[in-house]
Amino acid sequence: MTTLIPRHGGYRQLKSFQVAQLVYDITVRFCDRYINKYSRTHDQMVQAARSGVQNIAEGSQALGTSKKTELKLTNVARASLEELRLDYEDFLRQRNLPIWDRTDPRRQSLIDRRCATADDVAQWIRETTRHAGQSGPAGPQGQAKSTSSTQSTYPALAANATLVLLAVACRLLDRQIDAQATAFETEGGFTERLYRIRAQRRQ
Repeated sequence: MTTLIPRHGGYRQLKSFQVAQLVYDITVRFCDRYINKYSRTHDQMVQAARSGVQNIAEGSQALGTSKKTELKLTNVARASLEELRLDYEDFLRQRNLPIWDRTDPRRQSLIDRRCATADDVAQWIRETTRHAGQSGPAGPQGQAKSTSSTQSTYPALAANATLVLLAVACRLLDRQIDAQATAFETEGGFTERLYRIRAQRRQ
């Protein structure tokens, strides 16, 4: 029997929502710390991160009456996160900070950590910084150098870590969009369901 209003909502259980929300929390902290709060970039990055989260949630809720709206809003979320990804890349490039390539072991290290909160990511960054310092060049007292480069290490790690999480969120959303598009093509939307229910009742 066709259901007129399918199960909808439940976005908090979506992995894409969870990762996008983590990115949002990190971005708020990142921008407050490293981006001039009066700059347009600060607002744009925070709003892009928020848009990613909000549109995933709204799209999930909209599924109740419109698969088309769900698909549209999920696409908006994906586009917002892509915009945010470019902002982080710009931040690194404009400051001559490195962008990790796909083979950088820190990428997998962060993914394997399965961070659930911004605090978890911050802890991973601190541990990674300490590890890099211990294995780096020694200072005058035989200790790892604590130079001005440390000041650029934290934002570089934070930006790259967020890029890794953004890549994960975008991959999840790409799969979600493909699944939504297939469902829309095969099952139709609210009008089609209503027609099928009426036809079933007449029979």
